[in-house]
Amino acid sequence: MRPSKIIIGSRGSKLALWQANYVKDTLLKLGINSQIKIIKTKGDRIQHLSFDKIEGKGFFTKEIEAALLDQDIDLAVHSLKDLETDQPKGLSLGAIPVRENPSDTLLIHRNAVDPSNYLDIIKKGVVGTSSARRKNQLLLFREDLIIKDLRGNVPTRINKLKDGLYDAIVLARAGLNRLEIDVSKFHVLHLSPSIFIPAPAQGALGLQIRNNDEYMIKILSKINHKETEGDVAFERRILNGIGGGCHSPMGAFSKINQNGKRNTWVTFSENVDKTPIRFFSDSESTEEILKKIEQKKRSKKVWISRELNSDSILRKLLENSSCYITSQSLIEKTKLSLEFLPKCDWIFFNSSFCYDSIKQLKSTFKNKKIAAFGDATARYLKAQNLKVSFIGTGSPNNVAKDFKSTIDRDDVVFFPSSNISIGTVQKLILEKNKTVKKSYETKLLKKIIEHHDYFIFTSPSNVEAYVKTNSLKGVKAISIGPTTTQTLKDNGATNIYQASESSELALADIVLNLI
Repeated sequence: MRPSKIIIGSRGSKLALWQANYVKDTLLKLGINSQIKIIKTKGDRIQHLSFDKIEGKGFFTKEIEAALLDQDIDLAVHSLKDLETDQPKGLSLGAIPVRENPSDTLLIHRNAVDPSNYLDIIKKGVVGTSSARRKNQLLLFREDLIIKDLRGNVPTRINKLKDGLYDAIVLARAGLNRLEIDVSKFHVLHLSPSIFIPAPAQGALGLQIRNNDEYMIKILSKINHKETEGDVAFERRILNGIGGGCHSPMGAFSKINQNGKRNTWVTFSENVDKTPIRFFSDSESTEEILKKIEQKKRSKKVWISRELNSDSILRKLLENSSCYITSQSLIEKTKLSLEFLPKCDWIFFNSSFCYDSIKQLKSTFKNKKIAAFGDATARYLKAQNLKVSFIGTGSPNNVAKDFKSTIDRDDVVFFPSSNISIGTVQKLILEKNKTVKKSYETKLLKKIIEHHDYFIFTSPSNVEAYVKTNSLKGVKAISIGPTTTQTLKDNGATNIYQASESSELALADIVLNLI
């Protein structure tokens, strides 16, 4: 039977009401009238506890579902990430509208910003969140951070940050976008969902109905977004297979890439304080992904051509997946005594050691613009109290093109270099616009490397050093970037996996996908 007016059930927060009104307006465009009924849930009543301390499941949805089953409402609008994967008997998802941005956003108080640290937060900064998943990933990237619970609706949380109760807070970007909140007073860092993995179905709405309501089934079919439905259903099947929920530090993000292939990132842990198991997969099967989770208990040997410290992201993630790691650089760098800084407008640093090789000249850097090859180098330079005007991203060729378009026509760039530098960036710069001077020497070391399951190469020089006494035949090689990949190919490697970017996290993702 067609009702004269559809009753929409919703929580009473500003964000929940925005979501309910979005559905109401969408129905009106279809010529259907509706009204919103506010229902208070257990999660709304209990504001003094974090999610992992509230007993039971569905504490933002159960009362609304009960009203739907009792026919007090015709349609329930949920944040899909709050909705249990197993629907109550008699209920089902009638539609999933187009997804908002699924990523998390870090809002940092201006007094607590330090760009030399990863995530731009000061040492031992206080970060507010009540999400076990967010806590777990924050501590993965920054063990020094102090995590404190944060409850309340979005405006309330932001006001707590504004009042200085926290140095930073983490919020879903979807909520900020939907409420159009002005966050310009804060330092804003949008966290890539492939790095800081969101909750399954984050950013999506779930429109829940009764199974036998044929009228609502027909109407909601016009609202459903097939691409979003496919992505979030994939993420929720992983959640269901792992057995995660609001109490568990678990995240999943899945999407179809430009080549039509599904890419999925997963993170999960037994508890907040334990390093998560994390991996990337291009499988179309959730069963394969869940099987991979079980396989991660098996030990593998991984060699990397870089010395890793104890707080290395790669070390923590791989060791947590039962990997035995050998970290061993095959190159030795020696500083040369550069006595003066050449006349220039820019200084381009391709690594932290590149800076160290001329740091004795730091006092003469005044009025010079500083460029960094990538984010890790930029953070190191900022820690030396240098202002970085250019930070490269992507492949070496992309960095070179971006930097060339950044400098002015008459600018001169100084490149401190090694005796064996490839010089991808400097090759694109005209002779009149560059000065290249050798500031350090790189020596290739001869070492016999024992068998490992995977070999990670972090530079072309390490590849060249490796082949002096070892063979690449049959080696499963993981490359940090395209120039390293090409060097591997030139030296006979055939089984090569290239990281998506030049970072330890991207390298870890490759290994964790393979084991």
